[in-house]
Amino acid sequence: MKKAYLYIAISTLMFSSMEIALKMAGSAFNPIQLNLIRFFIGAIVLLPFALRALKQTGRKLVSADWRLFALTGLVCVIVSMSLYQLAITVDQASTVAVLFSCNPVFALLFSYLILRERLGRANLISVVISVIGLLIIVNPAHLTNGLGLLLAIGSAVTFGLYSIISRYGSVKRGLNGLTMTCFTFFAGAFELLVLAWITKIPAVANGLTAIGLRQFAAIPVLVNVNLNYFWLLFFIGVCVTGGGFAFYFLAMEQTDVLTASLVFFIKPGLAPILAALILHEQILWTTVVGIVVILIGSVVTFVGNRFRERDTMGVIEQPTAAATDDEHVIKAAHAVSNQEN
Repeated sequence: MKKAYLYIAISTLMFSSMEIALKMAGSAFNPIQLNLIRFFIGAIVLLPFALRALKQTGRKLVSADWRLFALTGLVCVIVSMSLYQLAITVDQASTVAVLFSCNPVFALLFSYLILRERLGRANLISVVISVIGLLIIVNPAHLTNGLGLLLAIGSAVTFGLYSIISRYGSVKRGLNGLTMTCFTFFAGAFELLVLAWITKIPAVANGLTAIGLRQFAAIPVLVNVNLNYFWLLFFIGVCVTGGGFAFYFLAMEQTDVLTASLVFFIKPGLAPILAALILHEQILWTTVVGIVVILIGSVVTFVGNRFRERDTMGVIEQPTAAATDDEHVIKAAHAVSNQEN
């Protein structure tokens, strides 16, 4: 158990420093280029773990798996993470970190709308509390950076959508979370590479520039990828992107999904502190209040899911005599679904 909490601590530190590292790299790299590089490196870091998982289950990837990875790569890497990277370039790292950490709220809503999963009382309360926290941080009456907030919230919404697609796809295809994440990163990086090549076509580059999207015209791929930025890219790709997820899944192996998810409950509080210490970003009192409210919402979710998991497992361990084998399977499936939520 001590090892699990060590993994959680390392993963939390990595994820909480993500926005800071990306902010520091922003002046040297195009946002989309940085996205491509970090997810490709992250995929390579996760690859040995993913291959081991596939070998243990005797599973081989087929064309249907790659179609799923293409979809999750599109939603996660190209859409969500591109919005996320752009948000960091125009807004404070601390604000983006807190807003993005609300993605589980949107995942809950998508699970209800798409998968028709019932929202428990604790999750519903958490959604309401988290939305209040978001409104306090955004402060609609005194918006100073509407674009940054819009990009960050858009990133959180689409990442919540990716979470549901990934979870549904992994259950349907029989793939664990680490394998899904690894090959989602590979697929997304490849799709970004293709898009980068397309933006280099003169007609496309000129068209994007003409409509004010110069940042997306002729996206570089290897510019500034040299020894001068080696340690920065190493930290972003190996430590933050690859290492953060690797230690998160290692923690999950040592404990359970809910305990490992402490990573995302601590991040909204830790990330702004690190941003203030390293980037000297000023944290407004409204942001502090909003962070506290969101953390309360996270605690409600965590505690509520703990009680729900305990009650569900109690039902599984003490089935009625009249229960059929199919009913046992259904109960177990609901237990897994609840743990993942």
